[in-house]
Amino acid sequence: MWSGDRQRADQERHCRSAIEAMIPVPASTKVWLASGVTDMRKGFNGLSMLAQDALEQDPFSGHLFVFRGRRGDLVKIIWWDGQGACLFSKRLERGRFVWPSPIKGKVAITSAQLAMLLEGIDWRAPVRTWRPLKAG
Repeated sequence: MWSGDRQRADQERHCRSAIEAMIPVPASTKVWLASGVTDMRKGFNGLSMLAQDALEQDPFSGHLFVFRGRRGDLVKIIWWDGQGACLFSKRLERGRFVWPSPIKGKVAITSAQLAMLLEGIDWRAPVRTWRPLKAG
């Protein structure tokens, strides 16, 4: 294994463990991003309605639904854990969360990509820090 591959594997393992420690969700859980901006004054009921109407998903399915505010420094995640709705929020002190284009719709991402998003990392195209020039 190349040192760059090892470093990337360590980073991905750290991202997965960070999200698993924060939100104990099953591996089969899907993560849905709501494209565009969301009114961050919304709480449990408002975000559940957006998941149901705008994303056309069942808010009680156990999947994670992620919404971003207009300024781009705040996200809210709503998740039904089987007993009730959980609402998580994160605000970046500097920078903005990388988000899909403002076209209405939804984007499915992995839990590792969610972990990168929550750390302020561009989850769309993680860049390798090193690539071998030739084999051998």
